[in-house]
Amino acid sequence: MRDLPYELWEPVVGLEIHVQLNTKSKLFSTAPNHFGDEPNVNITTVCTGQPGALPVLNKEAVRKAVQFGLAIDGKVALFSKFDRKSYFYPDSPRNFQITQFERPIVTGGQITAEVDGQQKVFKINRAHLEDDAGMLKHFTTFAGVDYNRAGAPLIEIVSEPCIHSAKEASAYATAIRAIMLYLDASDGNMEEGSLRMDANISVRPKGSTELRPRIEIKNMNSFSFLEMAIEAEMQRQIGLYTDHPNTPFIELIPPGTYRWDPESKETVLMRRKESADDYRYFPEPDLVPVILTQEYVDQIRDVLPELPQDRFRRYTSDLGLTPYSATILINDKPLCDYFESAMKLCPSPRQLCNWITVEFTGRLKESGQTLCSIGIKPQHVAKLVELIETNKITGRIAKQVADDMVASPGLDPETIVKNNPDYQPVSDTSAIEPLVDQVLAENPQSIADYKAGREKAFAFLVGQVMKLTRGKASPAVVNELILKKIK
Repeated sequence: MRDLPYELWEPVVGLEIHVQLNTKSKLFSTAPNHFGDEPNVNITTVCTGQPGALPVLNKEAVRKAVQFGLAIDGKVALFSKFDRKSYFYPDSPRNFQITQFERPIVTGGQITAEVDGQQKVFKINRAHLEDDAGMLKHFTTFAGVDYNRAGAPLIEIVSEPCIHSAKEASAYATAIRAIMLYLDASDGNMEEGSLRMDANISVRPKGSTELRPRIEIKNMNSFSFLEMAIEAEMQRQIGLYTDHPNTPFIELIPPGTYRWDPESKETVLMRRKESADDYRYFPEPDLVPVILTQEYVDQIRDVLPELPQDRFRRYTSDLGLTPYSATILINDKPLCDYFESAMKLCPSPRQLCNWITVEFTGRLKESGQTLCSIGIKPQHVAKLVELIETNKITGRIAKQVADDMVASPGLDPETIVKNNPDYQPVSDTSAIEPLVDQVLAENPQSIADYKAGREKAFAFLVGQVMKLTRGKASPAVVNELILKKIK
């Protein structure tokens, strides 16, 4: 990597995120909106652009767009309309896309996300409805077009150029995906293309407010790729400005459309950038405007579910979770719902969160499984935490019980403990006391340190006793005996 003065520059990034809505049918036709079927079976005359085929708007897609607008505190337009965006490509059977250019359904709004322990607010410019293109599939000697996706409903969410690092971009996009999942507006499956990101990137000297020429990186479907692409493009642009300080900006960074190559870890030019004039936007003649009533919008607002940031505030203020732990939960809706179910039976939210997000997640990482998919019941994790909190088992035994729960997902932790003699904690004072005496005799300095006010010295003594009992001694009994003997 070149030694460039990165600290003197900052990126200016705007994201366009395309989210496929999970309606049963497509945006303008009755064809099924479903991924993974045989090519070219989910199509109608509208999807394939047959002469005379007329689009009919999907009401459910409108409702989901309104939900999103309300979730981000945007302005939901009571009057919006569709436009034609002309471009010629094999996966666009009509040679134009139906979108909302002049009057989008949502304007404004904001997204709050956690970045390096700080809450950041990102401004939204607009969100609009449009239909998706088909998919080109490349084979050894030819290419084919699958029109199953053609006409699938999309909501495109356009941020302001208010993002200033790759991490901020990833956090913002993650928050968008979480909102869509909580609204049940999309499945958010990035591998299947349900969420795709375009990044518009420029760089400028730190402290400057100018906007220099930007390029666009298209169709990224991974948050890690998004971060890598932004970092690589920053390096490229900073290098050009550093090496050619007297060259006009537009000559160094001519606007263009790029793709991210994960193998070379570089942005690759696809074509020079089109302008709005190139797309020849004009009002869609086959669709009437979308006219909503305030009553309709208010009814949707009244039944919005609890959203990610609502949960974040509840988890940090009411449950005492750290912002980091709360962010991990809210950004993974299935895991967050799992936590919610377990919480009904567990009065120790911080301990429960640790077992769900650290202990079990760590044990399942290599297998690719999750707590939700492997079949461990939320009430079983809650019960494991309860066994620890009530001193029925030690933390060390609990880790072994967790291993057994992963190996046999249906087993109740109480049953596991009951059936294994090695998991019975030792509470017999007569068995523990000699070991306490031994530890105290071997560590007079720790006793002196504790009496001098160093709490860590006491924890050390407890740890030494637990070590001798292989973690089986009751911590409560050990604490009581040590305190009694060193007073």
